[in-house]
Amino acid sequence: MSLSVTLPAVRDHGLGADDLLPQSLHEFLGCPTPDAWIAWALDNHEILLIDHAQCEKKAASTAMSLLYRYVDQPLLLSKMSQLAREELLHFEQVVNLMERRGVAYRHLTASRYAEGLRRHLRANDPERLIDVLIIGALIEARSCERFARLIPYLDEELARFYRTLVKSEGRHYEDYLLLARQQTSVSIDERIAVFVAKEAALMTTPDTDFRFHSGIPAS
Repeated sequence: MSLSVTLPAVRDHGLGADDLLPQSLHEFLGCPTPDAWIAWALDNHEILLIDHAQCEKKAASTAMSLLYRYVDQPLLLSKMSQLAREELLHFEQVVNLMERRGVAYRHLTASRYAEGLRRHLRANDPERLIDVLIIGALIEARSCERFARLIPYLDEELARFYRTLVKSEGRHYEDYLLLARQQTSVSIDERIAVFVAKEAALMTTPDTDFRFHSGIPAS
C-alpha cells in the first residue's frame, strides 16, 4: 500500500539524503522510507523528538543486555560498550534539545516495529544471537536512513544534529552486521534477507500511531 503525498519544499542544508548515506546502506535496506512517513513526521515534531529519545534509550539498553549475556566475546563486549555510551549520549542530547524547544518528555507506547522483528527470533544460541544482531543492524540502518531523509525538511539546529547522528548510526549498523557474521562460519545472507523483507513490510504498511519507526499513516 502506498499513499500519494506532497512534501514541503526542502531547505538548503548542503548535502541531501543520498549524499549522506553510503550506497551499501541503501542496498542493505529492503525499501526507502515512504514519503507518507516523512509528511507524517513533519506534522508530529514533538512525538518525533520524544520517541527518538526513547529509541536512543532502548538502543543503549539492548547493548547493555548483550554486554551482560555474552561475556565470552571480546569483540562484542568492545563494540556494545562503545555503542551503549554513544546511545546514552544521544539520549541526553535529544532530551536537552527537547528542553530548549519546550517539549515535555513523556512516556509513549512502543511502536509495533521492534516487536514485529523480534517475534521471528530463533530460540537457541548461536542462532538467536545472530538474529538479535541482524535486527540491531536493521534498526540502526533504518534510523540512519530516516535521519537523512528528514534533514532536508528540518530547521538548521535539528538538521545539524541529525547529520551527526547519521555518521554514528551508520557505523552501528556495520558493527552489528560484523558481529552477526562472526558468530558462524557459514553464510547468514539468507537469514538477513528474511529480516530485511519483514522490516520492509513494517515500513510500507499502515500504522495507526506515529512513531520514529512506524509505517505509513493508516488514513
